[in-house]
Amino acid sequence: MAFANSNFNDVFTTTLKNRTGKIADNVTNNNALLSVLSKKGNIMLEDGGQTLVQELDFAENSTFKYYSGWEVLDVNQSDVISAAEFDWKQAAVSVVCSGLELRQNSGKNRIINLMAAKIKNAENTMANNLSTGIFSDGTGSGGKQIGGLGLIVAAAPSTGTVGGINRANYGFWRNVVYDASSDGGAAATSANIQDYMNAVTVQLVRGSDGCDIIVGDNNYFNLFWQSLQAIQRITDTSKGTSGFRALEYNGPNGGAQVLLDNAATTDKMYFLNTDYLFFKVHKDANYSVSDDVQSNNQDGIAKKILFMGNMTASNCSLQGLLKA
Repeated sequence: MAFANSNFNDVFTTTLKNRTGKIADNVTNNNALLSVLSKKGNIMLEDGGQTLVQELDFAENSTFKYYSGWEVLDVNQSDVISAAEFDWKQAAVSVVCSGLELRQNSGKNRIINLMAAKIKNAENTMANNLSTGIFSDGTGSGGKQIGGLGLIVAAAPSTGTVGGINRANYGFWRNVVYDASSDGGAAATSANIQDYMNAVTVQLVRGSDGCDIIVGDNNYFNLFWQSLQAIQRITDTSKGTSGFRALEYNGPNGGAQVLLDNAATTDKMYFLNTDYLFFKVHKDANYSVSDDVQSNNQDGIAKKILFMGNMTASNCSLQGLLKA
């Protein structure tokens, strides 16, 4: 079926395809954690597979021993490597124009203006929804939502299955959790927030490993900010990523950025070691633009921006959560 305005369709198609990289950037720069993962090279393109397989080391090599002279050494097999499997998650947003719209905007400049507005709206929609998904537990939309920090850094880490591994059975796969009221003895305030943060971060140190970013919702970020104002600690937005509001926390393993993310779950602060967190995206659905979808019985055209991927982790024990 010939489209009502083939010139418009050409501009529409070309512009959308040229925007693919910018759409990906818009999604990344809309979320503090994704921005950090991008800078570390932990946003990865995958080329397929039934699931996203994440290799992980779950134990130390048990053959280590001190010895003297001709003492027999331990050469037994030591099982230290396993893998977690994360499901692919898919998302799409459509950009649609009716024949009426395209004919009303038939001049070249008007076509571009109309299209720019629709594409920008689609970009923002994709970015906002994936940003929310980064903090989800993967149960939204009937289990089709991204399994984000709500799953990997859970409030109840000794239950549930993450990446095919049952946390009730394997302690190495549980994140640290600290409840302000039950563990700290009182709700979080600007007077005790740093004590609670210290209690979490000290549990996340393993040799040179430690959390490198802390992401908080409005409430917990503001409590930490207020706790610094008494000593005239100054925020440094240049240390943030992509313009995100950032503060500096000096913990047992050195400094960590404290980032504000409005998508974070209320009254939660995530202590993350991003060496072990990844955001994996299929190379053919990396905010890619679908082929034309033209209606057989309507005057209009639709294209879809497609995403296929998920968040994965290779070590949950080095991630922490402070919660109310």
